[in-house]
Amino acid sequence: MSGVATFEGQPDRYRGVVVDVLKETVLQTTHDFEELLRASLDKWSADGVRGVWFRVDIGHSEFVPILVKHQFVYHHARREFVMLVRWLPREESDQIPPYAHTMIGVGGMVISEADDQVLVVREKYYTQPHWKLPGGFVEPGEDLAAAAVREVLEETGVRAEFDSLLAFRHVHGAAHGCSDLYFICLMRPVSRDISMCTRELAACRWMPIAEYASHADVHALNKHFITKYLEFREHRAAMRLEPMHIPGFGRVQNVFSLTVGGGGT
Repeated sequence: MSGVATFEGQPDRYRGVVVDVLKETVLQTTHDFEELLRASLDKWSADGVRGVWFRVDIGHSEFVPILVKHQFVYHHARREFVMLVRWLPREESDQIPPYAHTMIGVGGMVISEADDQVLVVREKYYTQPHWKLPGGFVEPGEDLAAAAVREVLEETGVRAEFDSLLAFRHVHGAAHGCSDLYFICLMRPVSRDISMCTRELAACRWMPIAEYASHADVHALNKHFITKYLEFREHRAAMRLEPMHIPGFGRVQNVFSLTVGGGGT
């Protein structure tokens, strides 16, 4: 293969190669793509490369049919790019992991202890009217606590602080066929004035906890969560957040652990 131009790519720790079309200086014109691909596949196979990943930005989407022609398949996509992949070894089963298959959501249980009220919202678009906790999806790279603070503020205008993790729900077959994790975050209000997001919500109010626990328009799951809050409060128990620096890991790990007898909401 000496003297034959190939894609540069970046090796990964699994003896794979990741090619980002935008970073390939060897690619001068779109007409070069298939020729470079053929030569690269020959070289990668000879070198024992296992998985080949191609990140194709939306501005070069004309490369996708060529990759598919050469046995690449879709792995995942974002608004700005699509990632295709091909497993090369014929003697090994495909070891490429699936794309992330679980969505993460948060609900903010904002409790005003002074008058025993909880902040609740009613969605603007629904199949059945109900009172629920403000919340939404966690953004990429966002911590659970930060997501809860942001969602409560965006939906209700109420500023709140994260206290602890109360519970979470796990379900399969949610949106887009993904699994879904929904974390209930116990929070303390810093402000009480409501400035509701009318784009998403039809109503927002502070509701007495006793009323919420028995309201006909509160789903059984949310009644379960408020019951668990009352139990936790009685026993002064909470799932506290402790950011941990693990030597050799390189990233902060947010650990939630059950504590009893501590302070908080």
